[in-house]
Amino acid sequence: MGGTMKAIVKHHRGVGAELQEVEIPAIKENEVLIKVKATSICGTDVHIYNWDEWSASRVNPPYVFGHEFAGEIVEVGSKVTTFQEGDYVSAETHLVCGHCPQCLTGKYHICENTQIIGVDTQGCFAEYVALPADNLWKNPADMPTDIASVQEPMGNAVHTVLNGDVAGKSVAIIGCGPIGLMAVGVAKAAGASQVLAFDLNEYRLGLAAQMGATTLINSAEEDPVEKAKALTGGHGVDVVCEMSGHPVAMDQGFKMITNGGRMSILSLPTKPVTIDVTNDIVFKGIEVQGITGRKMYETWQQVSRLLHSKQVDLTPMITHHLPLEDFEEGFRLMNEGKCGKVVLHP
Repeated sequence: MGGTMKAIVKHHRGVGAELQEVEIPAIKENEVLIKVKATSICGTDVHIYNWDEWSASRVNPPYVFGHEFAGEIVEVGSKVTTFQEGDYVSAETHLVCGHCPQCLTGKYHICENTQIIGVDTQGCFAEYVALPADNLWKNPADMPTDIASVQEPMGNAVHTVLNGDVAGKSVAIIGCGPIGLMAVGVAKAAGASQVLAFDLNEYRLGLAAQMGATTLINSAEEDPVEKAKALTGGHGVDVVCEMSGHPVAMDQGFKMITNGGRMSILSLPTKPVTIDVTNDIVFKGIEVQGITGRKMYETWQQVSRLLHSKQVDLTPMITHHLPLEDFEEGFRLMNEGKCGKVVLHP
């Protein structure tokens, strides 16, 4: 296609990013070029923008970051047969090798050679993005672009909540950032008897209520473990979904879970976490799961169907729409916790 485009570039090894004019990516024979209609800011993007220890050890500026989007295919590589120009798509953001032991047994989401779009490769905070056709997901024509752009993070929520039975069970969502808010909606749609939402941020607890939480707990104002046990007859919750990454909150999650319960951890603590393994894991006989990415492509099917059936409505948690040029405002809102999901429009 050729020419230049606007893009948000992580331009140096430090705080911030820049809006720059860069080359429109050239596609390979197995890739397509997509005109981005909407792209949403993820917690991972915030880590990169803020330049914390994790991002300093992982990413290599300068490059275009961002990995959640929806758009229209405008160019197709010579070996692509499953998509065509005009298709409305989003993308699975994990680029997998296809030949490691995990891939060969169908566990692509834990491929040992995974690269992530917008982390290890060029991303989608731009007018155009080039991606392998194998990573694309075709969207229903009537799906709004903002909703389509957040299917990837919703997949994380679906994978976390539904990696075990939740129907008729009490579910605790610890951390009501955007993915935690989606997890609230998924747990409610899946038939949880109670959905307990925990956070320190009253604004986001309010969004959790709109997403279907049955009880809101501000962990700074009341003891979350005592509250969880009080709401479950003293037994503790059946399923804990840890989305906060805070060492104290994670420890509280292990303490509030019932004997034989399930702890699913999606969050990424930046420091080591102290856990009472003897009393809170072994003697309780609980199941502890590390959750990464989305099952390819089982989770995408679940996400698409939950949205199409309107069993999960993401509208309440998409709180801000901004032009690409106003990305700094989006990152400010994310850092201050004064938003749900922020969607940028190139």
